[in-house]
This record gives sequence, C-alpha cells and structure tokens, in this order.
Amino acid sequence: MKKYLLTLLVAAPYLVQAQTSFPYTVKGTVGKLNAPAKIYLVRGIQPLDSTVLKDGAFEFKGSTDRPMEVDIVVQRNGKLKDGFSLSRNRTRLFLEPGPVIVATPDSLPNATFTGTQMTADYNKMKASFAPIVAKTKAFGAEAQKASPQEQKDPAFRERMQEKFNDINKEYQQAYAAFIKANPASWVSLDVMQFAAGNVPQYAELASLYNALSPTLQNTPEGQRYKAILPGLQAIAIGAQAPNFTQHTPEGKQVSLADYRGKYVLVDFWASWCGPCRQENPNVTKAYIAYKGKNFDILAVSLDDEKARWVKAVQEDKLAWTQVSDLQGTKGDVATRYHIQAIPQNFLVDPSGKIVAVNLRGADLQTTLAKYIK
Repeated sequence: MKKYLLTLLVAAPYLVQAQTSFPYTVKGTVGKLNAPAKIYLVRGIQPLDSTVLKDGAFEFKGSTDRPMEVDIVVQRNGKLKDGFSLSRNRTRLFLEPGPVIVATPDSLPNATFTGTQMTADYNKMKASFAPIVAKTKAFGAEAQKASPQEQKDPAFRERMQEKFNDINKEYQQAYAAFIKANPASWVSLDVMQFAAGNVPQYAELASLYNALSPTLQNTPEGQRYKAILPGLQAIAIGAQAPNFTQHTPEGKQVSLADYRGKYVLVDFWASWCGPCRQENPNVTKAYIAYKGKNFDILAVSLDDEKARWVKAVQEDKLAWTQVSDLQGTKGDVATRYHIQAIPQNFLVDPSGKIVAVNLRGADLQTTLAKYIK
C-alpha cells in the first residue's frame, strides 16, 4: 500500500500540470547526421515540430496540455512526406514535464531514453513487449517470403490473418498487464486505447478503467472512458440486443425483432471495407452450413452510397438480408451499437440476448457449432 501511495504522490504534480499545460524538452543525438537530414516530432499523423540535425544533435521544446506518446522520425532527405509511413528510422517516446534525453550511435530504433518517472515507466513497458516484437518480426518475414501465388491462396491468407489476430491479442494483454501493474502512471492512461483494442468490450474496458488510480480516473481522459462504459454495457455479452429497423435496397422494412426465435448474426460491414470483403467468403460458408438450422444473418451496411453497397452485395454473392440507413458511420444503429471499426458482429440468441461478439475466421464456425445443434 505504501508503494502505491508513493507512486501516486510522485505522479500528482505531473497530473496537476496536465490539466492545464506544461513545457517539454526532447533532445539528444542521432549518430553524426547533418543537413539535409531532419528529425520530426509527430503525434499520430500530425507533425508537431521539426529541426535540422547538426552533427546528429537536435532539440525540441514546446508545451502540451497532457503527457502523451509521440514518434520521433529521421528523414535523411529532410522530407517527411517521402515515405513517412515506411520509415524505419523512427521510435516512440513519452512527452512529460522534464527533459527526455535521446542517445543513439546510429538510428532511432537503437536509441536509449532517460528522463523522469514517466520515461522510466514507458521504458519498462516497452521492455515487456520484447517477446511479442520478436513474434511480429517473424510474422513479417514469413509474409514477405510467401510467393504471389501463396498470397492469393485463401487458406494462406486465413492462416496469416489468424496469426496477426493472435499477435494483436498478445499486445492487448501486455498493455492491460502494464496498466494493472502501474495504476497511477499516466503512461497507463495513455495506452488504454491500445489495451481496449479497435473494438472495445465492456468487461475488458471496465476492468481497465477500474484498475486506474482515482486521480487518473478523474482526469478529462479518464472521464471520457467512463462516459462510454454505459453504451458498451448495453451491447455486452449477456445484454438484450438493442432492436432496430432499417430498409433493404428494395425499400422493405426489416427489424431485428423479426428474427426472434432463432439465432441471428448481426453483421456490420461496408463495401469500402477491405477486411469486411475478405471476411465475406467465411460468412457465406457459415450461412450455407447453418441456414436451415434455426440460424440467419442480418447484415447492416455502413455505406452512404446505395449503388456501391448494392454492387458489393452482388459481387460478393451475399444471399442473406441486407439493410442500411445509408448514413455511414453516423447512423443511429452504428451509434447505438458503438461501432468504431468494421467488420464487427453480434451473435444474438432466440431470446434476443447477445451471446458472442466479433466472430471471424474459424472462430465463427466454432462458435456456431457450440450453439446450434
């Protein structure tokens, strides 16, 4: 208990500053690089600052309203737009009150970081990822070695997708473990989005939020997580699936309540969603296997153009009922079901209760076999 209180007291000054703003400094050396080489400070896809390297040395100074994870990226030609997304001479660090010192004899992936408590926490978290990073590199090497013919093979693609999903799960679990072991660190609050995943589930997010210290829970960021929990709880496993009514391409009204008495997979997708289109053959396989066994599919498209939606249905030969309000991601049903990423689906039982979510690949077949005899 004493250790926890000490950590909280150490973090408190940073948290107070983060409610307004604080200055940050990031400085160091990257080998002996000179102009035209530049180094950039980037948050997501937004450049925050840049400077020309002088004998490898650089310094960033600025202010921010909260500690945050950022990228620093070296572009030897000085142009960020030239292959930013592919640049390997980059790494991440944590902006915090107090200087962060970067040192590397060659490139940023080999850099060491020193700073105050948050940088130490961030270093500890990254070190825990080492086994998963090794798996990620092995996965990338396997994908690159595959011939063009292998890459087109559905079985190969399904196997690689499953490996990719497994690695993502490991990262989520590692983030979650860090949060629970470091409940008072602002780093924990910043990585909540990664621990929750692209499609957060109520049980997992509630557990992570409840693990945070009261100080972090009461920050604006913490309160934003708290605010979305009731919505997630309404579509969690065990909850009654919210009813909705939308129209087919032909204009017929269809309600989820129409499917009461049978299992129904409510499948959110869109014509512009590559992963959705790749998953459609697997959904078709499930539909053919179970359609005569008290099972059906109701697909909800997040398209906003009817022609593109209908064309995709025809191209993918989707035989089950399709509905949409053509409001894209802003539609009422997408909002009520808290759809942040697609494909996403909900398996609803004959009583209207959600019994499984986000079933993809072999997991869809396995889960349907469990419930439908």
